[in-house]
Amino acid sequence: MIAFVSGPVAALAPQAAVVEVGGIGMAVQCTPNTIAGLRIGEHARLATSLVVREDSLTLYGFADDDERQVFELLQTASGVGPRLAQAMLGVHSPDALRLAVATGDEKALTAVPGIGKKGAQKLLLELKDKLGAPLGSSGLVGAQRAAAQGPAPWTEQLSAALIGLGYASREAEEAVAAVTPQAEAALAETGSAPVPQLLRAALQTLNRAR
Repeated sequence: MIAFVSGPVAALAPQAAVVEVGGIGMAVQCTPNTIAGLRIGEHARLATSLVVREDSLTLYGFADDDERQVFELLQTASGVGPRLAQAMLGVHSPDALRLAVATGDEKALTAVPGIGKKGAQKLLLELKDKLGAPLGSSGLVGAQRAAAQGPAPWTEQLSAALIGLGYASREAEEAVAAVTPQAEAALAETGSAPVPQLLRAALQTLNRAR
């Protein structure tokens, strides 16, 4: 198993990064939040999980070991593969997922693209005794407070991801403004803004502008 990769970031894409390790470029699938923390040319260390299939070897990367562990635990639930597990971590932090499971919060899970009400109920049952309690320094109370405050605004997440991909702050602001109607429609319908989809839409507007 490849536990982590460490080296300069050679390339970034909306859902992947290439990290140079010993002269070899390792392609690593990452969430937009992880991508947002990377910069081309700068050193990075990503915890990784290697998913082996008959026709592929896919390396998934995470900001830390805890995120990687939750990614692997999520896949012990029936119907959860690596892509859905990564989507869950793209919407919620590990502690937010632990809190959602501990409190039976269906709404938090249905905010993840690909998870409906029945799927959320099933996941809550299967993951109840697997994820454990939130690990935040303040324990469950701290996690509940963080959940009440919510994740960083989607605008900040999207802007950071675009800047991480090499776009200027002005370009990022214009792209965020362009996808705001799409984000507001999603917020009105589901209560959350799907950052990965918004990132793809923002990149399309930037490519058309160039």
